[in-house]
Amino acid sequence: MTSTQSSMRNSRAAGSPPSGGPVFLVVGRLSRPHGVKGEIIMDILTDFPERLKKGATLYVGPGYLPLQLMSCRQHGRSLLVSFEGYHTPEQVGALRNLFANVPAADRPPLPEGEYYHHQILGLQAVTESGEVLGVVREILETGANDVFVILPEDGPEILVPDIDEVVKDIQLEKGQIVIALLPGMLPGE
Repeated sequence: MTSTQSSMRNSRAAGSPPSGGPVFLVVGRLSRPHGVKGEIIMDILTDFPERLKKGATLYVGPGYLPLQLMSCRQHGRSLLVSFEGYHTPEQVGALRNLFANVPAADRPPLPEGEYYHHQILGLQAVTESGEVLGVVREILETGANDVFVILPEDGPEILVPDIDEVVKDIQLEKGQIVIALLPGMLPGE
């Protein structure tokens, strides 16, 4: 984690609805039953897998069915989990390919200056002089740094690298992200 904007925005919530933030955040995808005691493999889709432990409640599937974790243990790059009331492979198999979620309000707080993707999406991008560039509609994860895709009212999208020289301030309370434009950053330059 470096810079004011930090890679913690790589939370798997990119694509969450920007207005007001999501109600739930995806933490895993239930893959397939394992063994005969009702365990299922869960692919980890969170930067905070340590919060997935016995007694935690996950909200599964499109209906957000609340299920209490009875066990949770590492299995390669995934987790083996079991839920209260699911004791056979057939029972837990009904959860195959469903997403496991936690309430957004339960997400771990980030250090000051670090943000989740869903907090950035939907912000209005403005220059240091206050000129409106557009709205952050997508965040591309490139490896070196994230890239904000800004959609102006007219014209082509603007790609803004998430680096200290360009992203000067993120003001969640104002709903804005302040950008210092570099030569060639705007289309047609």
